[in-house]
Amino acid sequence: MRSPVTPATVRGEVPLPLRLEDGSLTEATVISFDGLCDGREHVAIALGDRAEDGFVRVGDVPLVRLHSECLTGDVLGSQRCDCGPQLREAVERISEVGGYLLYLRQEGRGIGLYNKLDAYALQDAGLDTYEANLALGFEKDERDYTVAAQMLSALGINDVDLLTNNPDKATQLRSAGIRINSQVPTRLHLSSGNRQYLAAKAWRGHTFRTAYDDGVAGL
Repeated sequence: MRSPVTPATVRGEVPLPLRLEDGSLTEATVISFDGLCDGREHVAIALGDRAEDGFVRVGDVPLVRLHSECLTGDVLGSQRCDCGPQLREAVERISEVGGYLLYLRQEGRGIGLYNKLDAYALQDAGLDTYEANLALGFEKDERDYTVAAQMLSALGINDVDLLTNNPDKATQLRSAGIRINSQVPTRLHLSSGNRQYLAAKAWRGHTFRTAYDDGVAGL
């Protein structure tokens, strides 16, 4: 049964030229919203042909990435996770085919920055990334993607190719009435610092593929 989603509206849009990791430039448009159900300032970033040609294109299914904010990974380049590399990969891949990056203010799987840092300390004591959240009194993943469905609906999008390794994102979007045309895996961004983190995600159902082939990568 489809769950009702409260309508949101586009608040504004501004152009944002971006420099990709390889040094090349790409055009983007940052879109803000009114009426999002959690009251946070989430944004959609239109990339590729979507950055210039408007939001609704009949018969064209955009590539969409739901990316949860990660100050330590996205901004500071932390090696404890794969968030920064996933963000850069998403911008490059979506720029090639056209679509949207939804940047969601859900730090630490929804528990906030300070609590995430507390969870890091528990991980250093032996817990995995999910167990640490539970030990702090939270669910293993507190994220609610209703806002993502609101944002897509406000953009006139009902069907997406979803760039993710996390099946919960697809499940939640479907329950909110968004059709998943295909689920496109991101690459495996493995380092010496995030091996245990990625292993915990794989154990919880994430699917990883290497940057070089279509085989599921072992951790």
